[in-house]
Amino acid sequence: MVSSSHEAMHRIFQEDPGAFARTFRALDLPFPDPVAVSLMPTDLTEIKPLERRVDTLLRLDTASGESHLLVVEAQGKKDPDKPASWTYYTAHLYAKYRIPPVLLITCQDEATATWAAEPITIGPRQWRTLTLRPLVLGPHNVPAITDPSTAARDIPLATLSAITHGKDDNAAAILKALAAALKTVDEETARIFAELTELGLGTMPSAKIWRHLMSVDLSFFRSETSQRLRAEGRTKGRAEDILLILDERGIGVPDDVRARITDCIDLEILRTWLRRSVTATTAGDLFTDTSD
Repeated sequence: MVSSSHEAMHRIFQEDPGAFARTFRALDLPFPDPVAVSLMPTDLTEIKPLERRVDTLLRLDTASGESHLLVVEAQGKKDPDKPASWTYYTAHLYAKYRIPPVLLITCQDEATATWAAEPITIGPRQWRTLTLRPLVLGPHNVPAITDPSTAARDIPLATLSAITHGKDDNAAAILKALAAALKTVDEETARIFAELTELGLGTMPSAKIWRHLMSVDLSFFRSETSQRLRAEGRTKGRAEDILLILDERGIGVPDDVRARITDCIDLEILRTWLRRSVTATTAGDLFTDTSD
């Protein structure tokens, strides 16, 4: 139950909104007097479902016992709507997990990186209520790795270098170094980072260079083993999506149902279960069609 003191503390400002400015003016924070006041709804519940997803979310635990969440967002160009979304993500994650979040934005051109690195401030100029300071990786601070031996010592960093510098004049040299480095690791590791590189390059001209390097130097990506691993990756990802949706909707998943979902290797069946997970009231509703 809300106490009377709680009620009074905020009702004062309903009765006299100007009290806010007068109070803080006495503390040398020159908020102006309001010229118009609108009483807004206090219920912040979102009436209709609104899907919000970050690109990658990781929990990082350290040896000292401290933990933080790493929110990774890839940004291809300036977007005036993104600062509000990034602020929502970090505030929501802190409220949900009570673990400090860090926002990391990756960019492929310096102009976007400079824009993304600007602190996001919420609140009037007299008092910034919230400030979000993203960390940004882009061509300006990610090294251009053109030496194969250097790339081999840190394949993930070399992959990030290749993606980040995909528009650079020396992109070909960076990609050749990465291709050579991938020959020094096992097939599965090489496959993962080769595919990440291709995804990251997207439609850039350097993507054609990368595909050519892969067809010449890493023919094992066309092997039966590679194709099987790709298929397993797709089914695993879809099963994880189904379980995530059920979890977000507060639907309990018994162990036998969880095992049935994760053990399924048929993409079409998983696609059907994925659609049903959005409207299901129980986990068993996924299997209402006996043909599944």
